[in-house]
Amino acid sequence: MNKTAIVMGATGLIGRHLVDELIASPRFSKVVALTRKPLSITSEKFENHIVDFEHLEDYSELLSADALFSCLGTTKKNVGSIAAQRRVDVDYQYNAAKLGRLQGIDEYYLVSSSGANAKSVSAYLKMKGELEDKVIALDFKRCVIFRPSLLMGEREDKRPGEFFAGKVMPLLSCIPVLRKYRPIKGIEVATKMAQVASTSPKNTSNTKIEYYTLDEVFIAG
Repeated sequence: MNKTAIVMGATGLIGRHLVDELIASPRFSKVVALTRKPLSITSEKFENHIVDFEHLEDYSELLSADALFSCLGTTKKNVGSIAAQRRVDVDYQYNAAKLGRLQGIDEYYLVSSSGANAKSVSAYLKMKGELEDKVIALDFKRCVIFRPSLLMGEREDKRPGEFFAGKVMPLLSCIPVLRKYRPIKGIEVATKMAQVASTSPKNTSNTKIEYYTLDEVFIAG
């Protein structure tokens, strides 16, 4: 199919794998990554544009596509404060979604988190929930939200929570009732996102919103 996909967060744990998955997908003839630093990917289907996320409106013409995949995310440790983290985790992603919708994008795919809730006492889960609410209000024709458990994979920055997940959670998840909470690799989330984007909406009702939560995010097998 002659479809174009845009990936936000293409240098991250999920986004980098997602670019590869979308390039391999027969549904998309072009995959565009909007990043702060260049990606070394050789493919006739791939385009990389370096942008300033603080002034994303200056690049609005680049947000013209069929589908937008949003995988941006950071930590308080990396950026120094909750306010700075919110700038990346909420503002950048919402601005991209809003600009993309104005450019005619109909499909939106978001990596959120299990437990996301705008009313949560957790600053992180509150941010994720607020972003979900904001992008849903943009009224995409198809809005798909992925809520995986704790993410694992190779990052430039080492995160204490992932050390715990790698050592302890695999043991706890041997208990059947806890299996759906087991840690998930970034490549698994990316694969699931590409699979879902190549299939019809899972809902049979008129709702435009789809959620993939916890064990639903794990790829088959």
